Amino acid sequence: MSKRTLILLITLMSISLIGIIIIQGFFIVEIYRDAERKFNNDSSIALSEGVEWLEKREFRRYVVKFRDLISSGGAIDTTAINSLYIIKEDSDNNEVMMYRNASIEENLKVPQFWNVLDDSLNLKRVSSERETKVLKIQKEKEYSGISSEQFLSKIGEISKSKEILFETAYHDLAKRNPIERRIGNVKSLSSFLKYRFKRFNIDIPFEFAIFNADSITRVKSENFVLDKNTFESALFTDENDESGYLIKVNFPKRTPFLVAPVISVAVVSIIFTFIIIIVYIYTVLILLRQRQISQIKTDFINNMTHEFKTPIATINLALDSIINPKTIKDQSLVKKYLEMIKDENKRMYDQVENVLRISQLEKRELNIKKTTLDLNELIKIAVSHVQLLLENKNGSIHLNLNAVKSEIQGNETHLVNVMVNIIDNAIKYCDKVPEIQVSTENVADKIVLKITDNGIGMSKKVQNKIFEKFYREQTGDLHNIKGHGLGLAYVKKIIDYHNGKIALESALNKGTVFSIELFANK
Repeated sequence: MSKRTLILLITLMSISLIGIIIIQGFFIVEIYRDAERKFNNDSSIALSEGVEWLEKREFRRYVVKFRDLISSGGAIDTTAINSLYIIKEDSDNNEVMMYRNASIEENLKVPQFWNVLDDSLNLKRVSSERETKVLKIQKEKEYSGISSEQFLSKIGEISKSKEILFETAYHDLAKRNPIERRIGNVKSLSSFLKYRFKRFNIDIPFEFAIFNADSITRVKSENFVLDKNTFESALFTDENDESGYLIKVNFPKRTPFLVAPVISVAVVSIIFTFIIIIVYIYTVLILLRQRQISQIKTDFINNMTHEFKTPIATINLALDSIINPKTIKDQSLVKKYLEMIKDENKRMYDQVENVLRISQLEKRELNIKKTTLDLNELIKIAVSHVQLLLENKNGSIHLNLNAVKSEIQGNETHLVNVMVNIIDNAIKYCDKVPEIQVSTENVADKIVLKITDNGIGMSKKVQNKIFEKFYREQTGDLHNIKGHGLGLAYVKKIIDYHNGKIALESALNKGTVFSIELFANK
């Protein structure tokens, strides 16, 4: 996959993921707004219905008293003037209020329009007259026999006009009552409102208060506070739909109530979105990793080709020299060229063997037989393998084999290869005269092997990838130093097979320390 294609894929996936997250967020916000709209609508309806019921309740009380009064007297003669007299006593203010409301009906006879017929047209004109007087009580017994809402006039059946007449009188009288008397106690009003809200599934605490104009009355709950989310409705409107009172209600726990149904949807949405994000990140990492592996494999092929090209060219050159008639007669030269061919052939064999070995280790097909070994002795064997390389670079190696318990369970061939790989790298990756120290010591039930060099060291980035297969610090496709990037990957696999641990400490231009921990025999 090309870099351009990879960037395009990641960009498209990122845009899609961001789009999904935005849509999910918009969806959750819309659910909350719908819940808020429904709550506001239901609260307003519940409050309006409650207010309407309170008004009808008060009106029914007056009607009952009115009917009781009717049943106490006989029928009256219906005249053109219908009058209603009400006397109401206010003992608190030591006053008597006298109210009169009259409707006057006049029958008129006029000719029809255009004088087409001799018939006349009967018309009825209705007018009303109201009068209210407030008197101070002069004597203790004056009006003592008259109670509130008792009618002085005796009336018969309530006609429609008389009902309207009474309703008008009711509004005029009722609004003179203090709101505390009209409502009753605060507790009963609270229970009533709770019932009304519960019918709309609004079962949360609320606070309320009744206002007269802009001032709050004594009819209120203890913790009422006016805020921007307060609902209100006109209370006890008259025949002109006018009222001096407003009932206001707010819900302190409104937000948690609205959020509650959204939480479940939001949680599920967030979980799935989080899963998508994880899968997205994992996919991007895999794509990047695959591209990196592809690049590493390409580099590996290029370097392996280079590694094989040199010995093949050397072998061809040696064979051409042997075939030469002048050379073939010289046995010493022939032997020299044959040794060269053998060495180069072994070198190619070792390269192929390393590739196959690492593949077998990954598939766990490599059969590693373990025997009792002395690690100190294995170190000496490994050093002998690299002695020639050290001499070629005028280097030196110092052994500090201080481990007393040096016996372990392991495979001699593979453990020697591990140490040879590490020491070989210490020699190759050194820009000065190599100085290598190899030491062992016992720590608890383990034996710790340390190989220290004075080479070029490694950056943090290289240290994090040094044990990966095919990885080599490089400049371009071909490396300055021969190799195929399988050595330390093989080392790590072998140590893992021996239930050990390998770690390193390094800094650029300050050398490297490899530490290997293996369990010592008891």
